[in-house]
Amino acid sequence: MHELSGGCHCGNIVVRVRLSRVPDSYSPRACDCDFCRKHGAAYLSDAQGAVAIHIRDQRESATYRQGSGAAECLICRKCGVLIGALYRGGEKLYATVNVNVIDSGVHFAAEQPVSPQKLTEAEKIQRWQQLWFRDVEIIS
Repeated sequence: MHELSGGCHCGNIVVRVRLSRVPDSYSPRACDCDFCRKHGAAYLSDAQGAVAIHIRDQRESATYRQGSGAAECLICRKCGVLIGALYRGGEKLYATVNVNVIDSGVHFAAEQPVSPQKLTEAEKIQRWQQLWFRDVEIIS
């Protein structure tokens, strides 16, 4: 496993990522929706990997649902950084991480443009369950 860390600008939300492959074998997905585009987000996930999200002050974190509303975007209220997205499928939690919150010095393959707006809600959920981290822990 390859371990990476990062978080928001103010340090309220910290992420620890474990990837099953070397980082430069991942092409972060650059979503073309207005919300992600305006945040400059590109997403990293690994269904065989894991992510732990540490939230120091839960009151300074927020979630925002947009598009179909099925996923929650996790944002630090204090500094405004978009950490990633979460999807709760029954008892299971899935997550993807905005690659821009990963500490510098880690190299990934070129970003891949994606257009989830063209998918139905069911297609989006199926895609998230296939691609996103399945081993997700939120610690507050």
